[in-house]
Amino acid sequence: MARRFKPLTPQRVDDLPGPCDCCTYWETVERLEPACGRACDRDALREWVRTVRHGWGDCGRVAYEDGEALGFVKYAPGSYFPQARNMPVGVPDADAVLLACIHVAPGSRRHGLGGVLLQAAMRDLAGRGERVLEAYAAAEHDASADSPMVTADFLLDHGFTVARPHPAYPLMRLELTTLAAWTDSLEAALAALQLPLRVGVRAPAPLAGSR
Repeated sequence: MARRFKPLTPQRVDDLPGPCDCCTYWETVERLEPACGRACDRDALREWVRTVRHGWGDCGRVAYEDGEALGFVKYAPGSYFPQARNMPVGVPDADAVLLACIHVAPGSRRHGLGGVLLQAAMRDLAGRGERVLEAYAAAEHDASADSPMVTADFLLDHGFTVARPHPAYPLMRLELTTLAAWTDSLEAALAALQLPLRVGVRAPAPLAGSR
């Protein structure tokens, strides 16, 4: 099985698992309820990716297996995400990159791919000299898998701390300079998940303690 992480580009927007292939929740100025696909405009999403790549650099990574996109992570400075202005704890700090979302296709979840996508983001950002990663978290333990926010438990498990508390949507923060995980080989990490991950392909039971 060929597994690769590739930068998020306008052309690869079409590859993203639904509903993320057209979701513009974070890119929308209007205040929206937190749900994937609440705002949907594929052309606008392509243009957003193009704008961020031109003005700042790579803004995401897509995980592929045998040419099929199984998940992705999206990130950029908070100024590129207008929806952040509507968050109850305020906008991200000026020194931080905002981790907007991590999404894994339904048939590929619960095998640890979300953690590897986060590692891919950390590796990219640390290699570019970024020092801080922030994320709005869904505090509920049973938050929807299709939420535009990552769960607080997942972020806490991966080294984030609470920067600004809120009962529903706290802002979490990770100092990239305190971690060494991003230096690991992502290809080796993905192989260690003991997949295949694609929908309809039987995978062996995950290792004890894996996500």
